[in-house]
Amino acid sequence: MAVCLQVLGLVLGIVSWCLQSSSTSSLKWKVRSQAETVTSSSWQFEGLWMSCAATSLGSVQCSRFKTVLGLPAHLQACRALMIISLILGLASIVVTVLGLKCTKIGRTSEKVKEQIALSGGLLFILSGVFSLIAVSWYAARVINDFYDPFHSGMKFELGTGLFLGWAASGLAILGGSLLCCTCRRSSSTPPARQFSFYSNTSGGQNIYKAAPAFENSSSKAYV
Repeated sequence: MAVCLQVLGLVLGIVSWCLQSSSTSSLKWKVRSQAETVTSSSWQFEGLWMSCAATSLGSVQCSRFKTVLGLPAHLQACRALMIISLILGLASIVVTVLGLKCTKIGRTSEKVKEQIALSGGLLFILSGVFSLIAVSWYAARVINDFYDPFHSGMKFELGTGLFLGWAASGLAILGGSLLCCTCRRSSSTPPARQFSFYSNTSGGQNIYKAAPAFENSSSKAYV
């Protein structure tokens, strides 16, 4: 059962990393709202790295952001968070593979493998939290600008890149939680067994014998 949960957690983690990559490279983190336009023959959308404009004829023109320091602070922070989440996700995949019960690496004990799998699960959760913060922060800014009556620029709506990021975050946290659940707690120290000691007075052999609970305390052992 634990092996199945570990494999399932790893699969969810790999899928979440692929979705994180798609979300990071997506050009549609926000899409221009059609509510303020008369015709819907043109669209404008932006991602973390560039802004694009498309027409109904199928032509798309994209331009990268020409500066980094001149970008809004939340956009720079979202870039950093998504890159960090991708790095953590890749590291967690490698660590989890090394900690699976079905993988054999040298003479690694089961306890050490459980600790490695636990580390991979925590990295998955941390990766999901970072990407969740990034997409939620970006979405909050888009929604705030949309409903701000004093906002003079164009109004945008949520794009598909944000929904991919939310899905990736949920799968990463779920996969990491499954990996953490497969790690058993350290078992308590078993009660010490009772031993009875017998020796003969003539200096012969000493005999140690386990004394069961049901055995009469007056029992003896003879050489």
